[in-house]
Amino acid sequence: MQRDYPLEKVRNFGIIAHIDAGKTTTSERVLYYTGESHKIGEVHDGNTTTDWMEQERERGITITAAAITCFWNPSYMGKDISKKVRFNIIDTPGHIDFTAEVKRSLRVLDGAVVVFDGVAGVEPQSETNWRYADDGNVPRICFINKLDRMGASFERSYQSILDRLTKNAVRFQLPIGLEEHFEGIVDLLTMKAYYFEGEMGGTIRVAEIPENMLADAKKYRAELVEKVVEFDDTILAAYLDGKEPSIDELKKCIRKGTLSVKLVPVFTGSALKNKGVQLILDAVVDYLPSPLDIPPVHGINPDTGETIYRHASDEEPFAALAFKLQNDPFVGQLTFFRVYSGTIEAGTYIYNSTTGDRERLGRIVRLQADKREEVKKVYAGEIAAAVGVKSARTSHTFCDENNPIILDPIKFVDPVVSLRIEPKTKADQEKMGMAMKKLSDEDPTFKINSDQETGETIISGMGELHLEIMVDRMKREFGVEANVGKPQVAYKETIMAEAEAEHKYIKQSGGKGQYGHVKITIKPLEKRDPTAKVPKNVKISDGFEFIDSIKGGVIPIEFIPAVEKGVKEAMERGVVAGFKMVNISCELTFGSYHDVDSSEIAYKIAGSMAFQEAAKRAKPVILEPIMKVDVTVPEKFLGDIVGSLNSKRGTIEGFEDRPANIKVVKSKVPLSEMFGYTTQLRSMTEGRGNANMEFDHYEVVPANVEKTIVESRK
Repeated sequence: MQRDYPLEKVRNFGIIAHIDAGKTTTSERVLYYTGESHKIGEVHDGNTTTDWMEQERERGITITAAAITCFWNPSYMGKDISKKVRFNIIDTPGHIDFTAEVKRSLRVLDGAVVVFDGVAGVEPQSETNWRYADDGNVPRICFINKLDRMGASFERSYQSILDRLTKNAVRFQLPIGLEEHFEGIVDLLTMKAYYFEGEMGGTIRVAEIPENMLADAKKYRAELVEKVVEFDDTILAAYLDGKEPSIDELKKCIRKGTLSVKLVPVFTGSALKNKGVQLILDAVVDYLPSPLDIPPVHGINPDTGETIYRHASDEEPFAALAFKLQNDPFVGQLTFFRVYSGTIEAGTYIYNSTTGDRERLGRIVRLQADKREEVKKVYAGEIAAAVGVKSARTSHTFCDENNPIILDPIKFVDPVVSLRIEPKTKADQEKMGMAMKKLSDEDPTFKINSDQETGETIISGMGELHLEIMVDRMKREFGVEANVGKPQVAYKETIMAEAEAEHKYIKQSGGKGQYGHVKITIKPLEKRDPTAKVPKNVKISDGFEFIDSIKGGVIPIEFIPAVEKGVKEAMERGVVAGFKMVNISCELTFGSYHDVDSSEIAYKIAGSMAFQEAAKRAKPVILEPIMKVDVTVPEKFLGDIVGSLNSKRGTIEGFEDRPANIKVVKSKVPLSEMFGYTTQLRSMTEGRGNANMEFDHYEVVPANVEKTIVESRK
């Protein structure tokens, strides 16, 4: 079986943005113009292809990343179907509560189209998503959308990209008119005006640039050319000698700059009014990478620990990363995976190098949001989903068993909001456990814990909406009725000083006894240089470092992992108020053993008890999540908003002007003070204010607040 599309004609990209910037509307136009759908769905009508979940259609927001495959024939290629390019697109959520969907999507995508609201410009989630793309070195192009809206400004939105995201952004287009007068687009590369006419803007009319825009177009084209010729020495030399580069030469330079993430082309339009989307698709073909353009993926050999690489080639050993799980009511668990090298066929066996499991791969499907198309084989550079692979979890690696590799896992942020949940009936109790397990497998930011003192179940997530959606999904998808408590803040604990402790665990019970003796030193965890080599005696996991400094075998080597395990378990319940402890370095410095009585359990208990003793002496404190809060209000309410944020222990960081006397107040506020704030904000601003909130960092709580928290836990 042959590959139906060569790798150079494949584009894997995501559409990312802040909530309400128009991602899903843009995705719907992409599906329509590529011929994948014959009717454009609208978010406000609840009939979009990519927002297929009931909860998404009811709320008008994207909750889960939806994968779609379609084919685009670039506008300038006419009817030559041999030039068609395959698009594998992921439409991602914009709400901060579902940011994990963006993070894992960007991990497996080669490029991104970042959509901005033409009125608001760069918004909080735009910055977060941009940071995720920076972390993955993902090439991207920008689309300033919604230029038909009242208050829209291309120049102001473009400037916000330069000021808040990157100085590498370069305008490639200018709008012809704004707001209700927005008619078309001037393309600075071709120096032509483009108008989108006919049904759904499907007919593109190319004309001369309007006379009143010609001077600006020439000025900005000169800036564009100066910027892009820097990416090719030969073309730059010719340009400096006075030779004007051709459009093909300029495209070559632009592609080089975009792939190196040193250039970010900025386009414009209005997806809702069907203006400009086709030119974005052309830009995806011209400037975003194919799988051949990205660096080879690297991982470790699980047998030797050495770093190995896999190139985007069907001839190399198979390697793929599972990046998303989805429960399908018809076929069971779907495991989305990106193939980095090699091929895999349905009916063969798939090896999970993360777990060591080997399973038969019964079926492979390509996803069209919630619809499935069965395929027999997938190749390097493709995205597909496996049906019924039971051992797979997010971040697991699938590979050739004879050439094992474990790819870098996707790192997710910890949840910041928790609530108590209990089933309404005994029948619900059995179903609830299964439902929560499946939902936590799907979403790594959805956690389940039990309160050891009360026996209650506690679920944690990224925000109130996140948990509300999860409880709603339990009811609709799994038939579970549950009572839920009020949202609670996910506090943590840490230490501020160094301390040591020694503990001997000795137990005699007639026969073989128990003996474990350890001495440990704990201190706040310091940031390590990620490029520095980690010494063999140091083990680093999330928020914890364990250093084995035992000399002369005073503790047998086989018991040292038990000490580490005991310390880790003790960290699950802190010494101030019982919250999980983080950011701690623990060094095992001394101990002893008994030839007969020493055991793993004894050293585990000794490690746990020693840690608790040391933690009490190491100035333990409670940490609380601090949120980045942007409040958008009419100017006349500014004083009230500043006062309300200050009263919530907030720190005002600055103000931003928007059209029509609108102000944006930028602040950092503890999450514990923000529950129910949306309702307060509406009442303070006659319903005209809104707030965006996202997690920023953890910070030590003030002494008076700590006292209140500790008392509430008694």
